Amino acid sequence: MRTRVNRVIQQGYLAKWVTVGLLIGVVAGAGAVGFYLAIQAVNNYLLGGITGFFPPNPAGEGAAPISVHPDYLLIPVATVIGGLVAGFLVYRFAPEAEGHGTDEAIAAFHRHDGNIRRRIPLVKALASAFTIGSGGSGGREGPTAQIAAGFGSFIGDILKLPVKDRRIAVAVGIGAGIGAIFKSPFGGAILSGEILYSGGDFEVEALIPSFIASPIGYIIFASYTGFTPIFGSGLSYSFTEPRNLLIYAALGIVCGLVGRLHTTTFYSVKSLFARMPFTKYLRPVVGAAVAGVIGIFFPQVLGLGYGFLQILINGNSVSGLALENFTNLAIPLFAFLVAVVFLKIVATAFTVGSGGSAGVFAPSLVIGGFVGAAFWMAVNTLLPGWIPIPAPLVVVGMMALFGGVGRVPIAVMLMVSEMTGSLNLLAPSMVAVVAAYFVTTPRYTIYRSQVSKRSDSPAHRGEYNVPLLTKIFVSDAMNQSVFTLSPSDSVGAAYQVVVGKGYRGIPIVEGEKLVGIVTMSDLLRIPRERMDTTPLKEVMTQNVLAAHIDDTALTTLETMTNNGIGRLPVITIESGKLVGIITRTDIIRAYERSLDLLSKSDPT
Repeated sequence: MRTRVNRVIQQGYLAKWVTVGLLIGVVAGAGAVGFYLAIQAVNNYLLGGITGFFPPNPAGEGAAPISVHPDYLLIPVATVIGGLVAGFLVYRFAPEAEGHGTDEAIAAFHRHDGNIRRRIPLVKALASAFTIGSGGSGGREGPTAQIAAGFGSFIGDILKLPVKDRRIAVAVGIGAGIGAIFKSPFGGAILSGEILYSGGDFEVEALIPSFIASPIGYIIFASYTGFTPIFGSGLSYSFTEPRNLLIYAALGIVCGLVGRLHTTTFYSVKSLFARMPFTKYLRPVVGAAVAGVIGIFFPQVLGLGYGFLQILINGNSVSGLALENFTNLAIPLFAFLVAVVFLKIVATAFTVGSGGSAGVFAPSLVIGGFVGAAFWMAVNTLLPGWIPIPAPLVVVGMMALFGGVGRVPIAVMLMVSEMTGSLNLLAPSMVAVVAAYFVTTPRYTIYRSQVSKRSDSPAHRGEYNVPLLTKIFVSDAMNQSVFTLSPSDSVGAAYQVVVGKGYRGIPIVEGEKLVGIVTMSDLLRIPRERMDTTPLKEVMTQNVLAAHIDDTALTTLETMTNNGIGRLPVITIESGKLVGIITRTDIIRAYERSLDLLSKSDPT
């Protein structure tokens, strides 16, 4: 089978990426279905079974079991069990599976030649199912991305693809996995090229394969769960008031500031757990316990949180956001929404930052959605009637917050539009997402494995060869062992050396200073019978073209090319002392050595 597939992919670019894209898409879709079922099973038997509390589902995933007299005090028991199982699976079988899997897949693209250990996707899926299904605050996109990205790496190994193609296959897997689990094939395809960089660059080579893989994954997953968008298609709001763009811009700024807090909190907690003295196996347990305690009072922070986002989107007035739709806490609704924002940040940081296995996309959407709902309440109080329902600000808040912290402004606008079944908010979302993107800045990216641009990635260092040649000096590439003759040596002696050793030219030195050079054509100007009596000073070329020891490889190569020669003697600038010789081959070898070192180095 592998031989047949290899024959197909060797037929050209399109044949290769149609084949690889189809395979990755199938695994992305099937993996998304399996992971979805695993989360549902753990959720029903662990969180629901212990506590009687079943978080609501969004419109596109069917109704969740009804919570009947839930015992919220038992929530920490469920989350701790999930953290214990996840910690054992991760640290016993695949430590790379801790945290949010998308970051590890990005690191594989940039720094590991697209290599992902084959056991990681399975361990990641199982550990994340227990983390999320037990009530831990996390998302399912990271594990799904790692499943498909890991298969992309596997395909690269099996088909013996070049390193560049294996990296592209990993990027395609990231987009296909996320596009499948979120039912957003177009956004997922764009995400595959955008999520690798924090500074606005793009991996264009991943687009065509992703446009093949992402729809396949989506079709397989949606065939099982239904083709209804995750948040349904009931958003009927249309943007018709240009003045409201000021409100959306302000929302973007607020989301950018909250995004900075989200990222800072996440990595502060992650750093705190890294310094804790007890065993790694117990760290996810502690993080899950903290999330569980928060969940006793604010169950909205548990799990994915999509069902609570659905309530926000469906609300058509302040009464539609009534507190009883969320909890029985006797606090003002605005204060409740703000509290959920900050507690979701904390719960996610402790769940995932402690070493628990889950993604950060879904929590970021929930945080952004609740920011949008709270912002709508403030706007509706100050400017009643300007934006009559909360849904637009909820949806745009989701886009803006993750667009900033994920550094994926284009992909997130497309994905959330697909998830809500509406393109009516593109203009407002563009304003808000751009504002959040610039307020957040690359410093506060949630994906620390991102690099700013292509030239910063080891995956692309070889494409910037001219700058690299300016960093290599003649002293790094030259051959210091040089055969020389003096001006008084005979032409006959030089002729014997050139014929015997195959030299094309011999430097002539007086003392240690370069004074000339002779070639075979110079020697053959003297009749054979006079060679032994004719000194080299009569035939040598005295105006010697030479390289200086401090010249760059690029300057030296240009000199050789412009003068049609393949080698240059190397001298010091001060005294003209001969210290070596350099050829085009020497420059190529030095370049390849430097390129190899760069490809193995960390850009940071």
